[in-house]
Amino acid sequence: MERRERTRHLIELGGLVQKAGLVELTDDDRATIYGALLDVAARAKVAEADAEADALLALWKRRGKRAFDAEAETETEIVDDA
Repeated sequence: MERRERTRHLIELGGLVQKAGLVELTDDDRATIYGALLDVAARAKVAEADAEADALLALWKRRGKRAFDAEAETETEIVDDA
């Protein structure tokens, strides 16, 4: 059961990479995607050392929530039009 949950979790994370547009932006270059993710992690670590991590994480969370909300709204409009 734990293996299935972990697999599902990893698939969902891959879906986020896709939703963010990184696959198309990088022409599906795994090294570039990994490098971009490493850069994000490094920025968070630097912010943590500067005590700005909470603000940075809050910013990323707001952006992500807005994107999820916009996507949900678009999906609702498509269903309503059908």
